[in-house]
Amino acid sequence: MKVGIDSYCYHRFFGEVYPNQQEPERNISFDEFLEKAIELGVDGLSLESCFIPQFDDKYLAVVKKKLDKANLDRVYAWGHPDGLEGGNNLSEFKEMLVHIDYAEKIGANVMRVVGSSHLFRFEEHKPQLEKLTSMFKEAVEKAEKKGIHLAIENHIDYDSDEILALVQAVDSEYFGVNFDTGNFLRVLDDPIQAMEKLAPYVKATHIKDLLPVKGIAANEWNFFSCVPTGQGIIDNSKLIQLLKEANYEGFLAVEVDNMHPDYTNKEEEVVVASIKELRRLVAENS
Repeated sequence: MKVGIDSYCYHRFFGEVYPNQQEPERNISFDEFLEKAIELGVDGLSLESCFIPQFDDKYLAVVKKKLDKANLDRVYAWGHPDGLEGGNNLSEFKEMLVHIDYAEKIGANVMRVVGSSHLFRFEEHKPQLEKLTSMFKEAVEKAEKKGIHLAIENHIDYDSDEILALVQAVDSEYFGVNFDTGNFLRVLDDPIQAMEKLAPYVKATHIKDLLPVKGIAANEWNFFSCVPTGQGIIDNSKLIQLLKEANYEGFLAVEVDNMHPDYTNKEEEVVVASIKELRRLVAENS
């Protein structure tokens, strides 16, 4: 099983700084990120479309060439921050369809998609999931023609039973799950139990490890914040074992978002440590 990273690890350096975070000393470009990732020696990249500076054919061809040269697996990640807003944003749906073309142009055969976010998690879920089922059934028709698998991320919105019901309702081998280990915990759904249900449908991953933060209410999304893999409360070894048993073919993508106070401004340190730990866990489970 391969190990990679999601470009969202560096969101602060791309200019997306949360209210509780400090501005970095300098920002980086998308091309600088690609070089940084290649230097890390990872096997795969999940590329957040919100940080890709342009989508013309010439530029996407350059990106594809760099990824090919480095022999990197890739996932094209669409939908940050709120995706389809629980099925209520038609303009974002139309944009998502266009991004399927961009995923093809960088050589990705998996595209992460987002149905909702924590902003809508306390609204009624049933009508959201009904709308999303209809949208993704239409989207997967286009994706399948291009050989691209859509993978819905649990985006601090739905629990594993709801994600499973959505995947089964869309009912296509080209529609599965981008399993985010930390985001299930953030909706108080046990990641191991979630993986036991969803492993056969997983097409991409976000591997987070989390610890609670004192002084933040437990119902806030960032009550559980990021620490290096192996330093938090998620049993990533068990998750890897379950993925292996399900013959998962993708890579394990390290992702960090809101850093735990013990690791303020230490994204790069956390990414490097997490890559090392995931490689150890992969070897342990081989």
